[in-house]
Amino acid sequence: MTTLPPAVTELVAALGKLPGIGPRTAERLALHLVQANPEEVRKLSAALLTARERVQSCSVCGALTETQPCPLCADERRDASLVCVVERAVDVLLVEKAGSYRGRYHVLGGRLSPLNGVEPEDLRIAELEVRLGREPIREVILALPTDVEGDSTCHYLAERLGTRALKVTRLAHGLPAGSGLEFADELTLSRALEGRQPAS
Repeated sequence: MTTLPPAVTELVAALGKLPGIGPRTAERLALHLVQANPEEVRKLSAALLTARERVQSCSVCGALTETQPCPLCADERRDASLVCVVERAVDVLLVEKAGSYRGRYHVLGGRLSPLNGVEPEDLRIAELEVRLGREPIREVILALPTDVEGDSTCHYLAERLGTRALKVTRLAHGLPAGSGLEFADELTLSRALEGRQPAS
């Protein structure tokens, strides 16, 4: 039985830790990389390091950016009265791809999950409340997954923010139940934004 060289095995293990990469794909990628042109591999390595060093979280909304604040927060043409609350920074990109939302964003950094030790103070809820006090926000759109944790986080936020003179809405349920934004196509996401309902 042929075994892979230790360096390739180590590379397969490292690639296998990436989301969406199973054991076979990790092995195919590793074998491709060790046989590729060394200059191309150096370019890939440099691009990975550069992206990791330059990309950071926006100090205002939490989206991925290379500048502070991010281009979305700095864009005066965006509707400052609307804030779309999402779970992860990559969710901002997914909503933007739909092309129908022109407001601002706020990344929570997760969702409530007492079983996993994620409490309200572990999320960027306090930062959202600070923004509500200093920005002209009139509506908060909760764009969280439609699973148990997403529902409980939406319910918690609706109650916590409900004491303010503020409209709190949630995406319409055009999104598949039990899944996140990454599984929605642009049309579904666009319709869900347009048909948002009051959060309860």
